[in-house]
Amino acid sequence: MKTRTQTGFTLLELMATTAIVAIFAIIALPSMSEFIKNERLTTQINGLVASLQRARSEAILRHVPVTLCSSDNGASCTNDDWDAGWILFVDVNGDGAVDAEDEVLQIKSALEGNTSLTGSGGVTVITYDSRGFTPGASTTFSMCDDRGSSFGKAVSISNTGRVSTGGAVSC
Repeated sequence: MKTRTQTGFTLLELMATTAIVAIFAIIALPSMSEFIKNERLTTQINGLVASLQRARSEAILRHVPVTLCSSDNGASCTNDDWDAGWILFVDVNGDGAVDAEDEVLQIKSALEGNTSLTGSGGVTVITYDSRGFTPGASTTFSMCDDRGSSFGKAVSISNTGRVSTGGAVSC
């Protein structure tokens, strides 16, 4: 007579495994939320850098001023609320405002995750000239979330149009 061998888990083994998985999840969850916040900030600051670099390259390529300005409606330069979004456009007459003859190149919607973006000195418009310079527009943008300036990121723009990340953050 053959004996049947039982395969599978006992209730006790299943409960012990579930408890171990729960403990690991409790330990990993806070660090995962920090990871998500860090990645969100990095992604959003890289989006700003990409827009600034595109503005500079389009200005050089087209030999006309190209402007990046804060915009909460995606159609016109509205205020200094950069976290509401921004637009990038070919500024044919160089007035820093979207006119009928201007071509909108990019529209960036509002930032996510309680993220704030401010320019030093309340800057609302960054205009690159046909040489890729931003005369008189040397500024630093600070991006922060609900964790404050210790986790913030900064982007600096020099008068020569060079974009660099890092440096002091003021939130």
